[in-house]
Amino acid sequence: MVKIIYEIVPHDGGWAYRLGGAYSEAFPTHDQALEAARIVMLEQQVGDEPVTISYQDETGRWREEYSDGGDRPEVEIVDTFVEQQQPRA
Repeated sequence: MVKIIYEIVPHDGGWAYRLGGAYSEAFPTHDQALEAARIVMLEQQVGDEPVTISYQDETGRWREEYSDGGDRPEVEIVDTFVEQQQPRA
């Protein structure tokens, strides 16, 4: 199963969620960025209709695969800002 990790980070004078090296739009507050990441996380869990997918692989050969529409990724949000603000025991 694929795992997607969104990180909440300072970005462009505000806050954003980041996946790999790609940033979302900048939000004015940390809480707005966190809520946007939660919305995206929920959207990742929505299944789709079964389809046959055609694509060209790296060797130029055309391939077909069946997707049942239910193979959703595991999604996590990492918010180190909150973790850093909590007192340590």
